[in-house]
Amino acid sequence: MVHFSQIYDWAYQHVLGLCPGWIPAWQLTNIVLLIALAIIALAAYYINKIILFRILKVIIRKTPGKFDDIFVDKKFLRRLGFIIPLVLIHKLVPYAIPFNLGWVGIVKDICEILLTFFALTASYALLDSFYRAYQKIDISKYKPIKGYLQIVKILTGLFAGVFILSIIINQSPGYLLGGLGAMTAVLLLVFKDTILGFVASVQLSSNDMVRPGDWITVEKYKADGSVIEITLSSVKVQNFDNTFVYVPTYAFVSDAFQNWRGMQASEGRRLKRAVNIDVNSIHFLSDEELNSFSKISLIAEYISEKQKEVEEYNKSLDANADTAVNFRQQTNIGVYRAYLTSYLNHHPKINKELTCMVRQLAPADNGIPIEVYAFAFDREWVQYELVVADIFDHILAATSFFGLDIFQSTTGSDIRNAVGKLK
Repeated sequence: MVHFSQIYDWAYQHVLGLCPGWIPAWQLTNIVLLIALAIIALAAYYINKIILFRILKVIIRKTPGKFDDIFVDKKFLRRLGFIIPLVLIHKLVPYAIPFNLGWVGIVKDICEILLTFFALTASYALLDSFYRAYQKIDISKYKPIKGYLQIVKILTGLFAGVFILSIIINQSPGYLLGGLGAMTAVLLLVFKDTILGFVASVQLSSNDMVRPGDWITVEKYKADGSVIEITLSSVKVQNFDNTFVYVPTYAFVSDAFQNWRGMQASEGRRLKRAVNIDVNSIHFLSDEELNSFSKISLIAEYISEKQKEVEEYNKSLDANADTAVNFRQQTNIGVYRAYLTSYLNHHPKINKELTCMVRQLAPADNGIPIEVYAFAFDREWVQYELVVADIFDHILAATSFFGLDIFQSTTGSDIRNAVGKLK
């Protein structure tokens, strides 16, 4: 009968070319078993890779759902592929080196640490893939969830760190978590911004205060542009000059800010701008001027009806007819205001369903402001400014037609021209 010692001596002489007894039999057994275990783990990795990367991917790609595609993310599958080989090593290493219990414990601890690490990174990759899939659906425009996912990452990372530390110091995770309870005050201080950001993210999302794509203005942080991203700690805003501003998330709860979403979603964008009329150019209209203005189609009916109203009122007065101020008369600024109102009501770019008026504000040092208050159909910035410019080009040019002057501060050229006329 052939004994193991004979096989061992034969393998030493004919296979390894060594003298019998150079390496103890149990050590040679360990080496062979470790090599076998490495081959098994490597084979499991490639088999797992084939199943995950090919078969599973084909199955998921054929399903109609969108969110199951997150499981075919390359980073997620690559990190998940290490788990089964590590589990095999963890379970089989006691049989591979049965005579070295100390090394068995070390290898098992290393496997547990690596398993925790790859499980953590795989979960991070899965969350990132889920977020990318979530961004493709319409609700993501109204309900950003990146802040919530960051909280999940922080919590899972914290527990994974506690578990790894418990393996290193050979203590139960519960023991370490109990110690963390005593450090609550320190943790609250360290993670103050994170906690404030999380609370603010919940409020922003639940109250629908800010969404990605919103145009916001936060004067305190010099932010005036579109929201690009909402995270746990900050809201990324791209200003109109293409610079980026990162506003703390909790600032949207503690401070005031302006969200232009209502304007963008409404049926018009407000136009609120004034021209200042020189008081010295305001006067009562003569009959010749009334006849001239009656030829303007936009206000012909207004002048006719207004003149009838004025004449009927004046007939009821018992006053000196030689003094014009004793009677009601039409003024050039009143007719001008009526003309602007009619002009806006006939303008194709102005929404007549919303407020549309021309009003006279209180006189000031720079004249009498005649303010245009209306809403333009075009809400996009460039088109809106073109519409406003077109309207005020006409308003400014038409002012002199009514015998009115635009007020503006005296310049050096005005003084030189005046002196030249005196000479």
